Amino acid sequence: MSFKNFKVVPKLIFGRGSFSQLDEVLAEERKSENDFVVYVVDKVHQGKELENRIPKKEQDLTLWVYVDEEEPTTKQVDELTNQVKAHSNNNPVSVVGIGGGSAMDLAKAVSLMLTNPGGSAKYQGWDLIQNPAVHHIGIPTVSGTGAEASRTAVLCGPERKLGLNSDYTVFDQIIMDPELIASVPTDQWFYTGMDCYIHCIESLEGTYLNEFSKAYGEKSLELCRQVFLEDHPEKDDKLMMASFMGGMSIAYSQVGACHAVSYGLGYVLGYHHGIGNCIAFDVLDEFYPEGVKEFRQMLKKHNVTLPKNICKDLPDETIQKMVKVAKSMGPLWHNVYGDGWEEKVTDEMLTELYRRI
Repeated sequence: MSFKNFKVVPKLIFGRGSFSQLDEVLAEERKSENDFVVYVVDKVHQGKELENRIPKKEQDLTLWVYVDEEEPTTKQVDELTNQVKAHSNNNPVSVVGIGGGSAMDLAKAVSLMLTNPGGSAKYQGWDLIQNPAVHHIGIPTVSGTGAEASRTAVLCGPERKLGLNSDYTVFDQIIMDPELIASVPTDQWFYTGMDCYIHCIESLEGTYLNEFSKAYGEKSLELCRQVFLEDHPEKDDKLMMASFMGGMSIAYSQVGACHAVSYGLGYVLGYHHGIGNCIAFDVLDEFYPEGVKEFRQMLKKHNVTLPKNICKDLPDETIQKMVKVAKSMGPLWHNVYGDGWEEKVTDEMLTELYRRI
């Protein structure tokens, strides 16, 4: 039997106000006066206080990114990579992703594509990346996706929605400053946080469960309950840790039915990952009865209303496209059913599920 040789983020700073240490961290990478850093920053911070706090030097490059699709695209990654190459003949000494999961995934992907030839679509899959990435740093300003902890950069390509999954994708450094997530709009805070909650439910109820993923998943779930049911006074700190630990939990297990169904909603209908998960999870009572029941309590407590009946009257061919995407997520269904999952995950079962959404 072969065990997963799992790479973790080697350096991590946690604490309120820790963003101010970014300059110090980057100073270790800058060896000469011409060395430059690329900041990949969520456009939501443009013109806001955080922009003024970025320790940008004259030679550095800031790429403002906005993801209006459900996930970053391979096209977007390739365009950003070309902008960096046009900026200098040399590679940057670091690529810093500041924002939610999409901004961090874009930073990961750009750091990989600066050292690997060709377009990013050819690396969608597992362990296809050949060369180590440029040094890269993740700084979440929205918590829940676990992107800061994961070995994947989720991308929508011309053919499929699939991540750049490799040990080289993992950040070299992350800075987790709970002060940065304080101003996130309620809906976004909720949907992204639920990504973390759902990670834990899927991991803890899956066939891949082991004591490693269980330890992280149980603690992450406990923190999610404190944040979304108890409204704990230190909820930002707790959500940031829940996100990291949820990411660690699925790294040594797997997500499940909700993420598989959500991938179909995202790829075909363009729903962002967080809200897509919430819409899918709300119809999965038969898979995760206790989790769905608790999720609905959280929805009610935070006055969040999910879109309903979005698939009810869609043409059959649109539903079939979503079914095809969901069905292709083999490892996720294996985590739900174990061996022989192919017999249970039929077109009829998935069609019926989507029609209920």
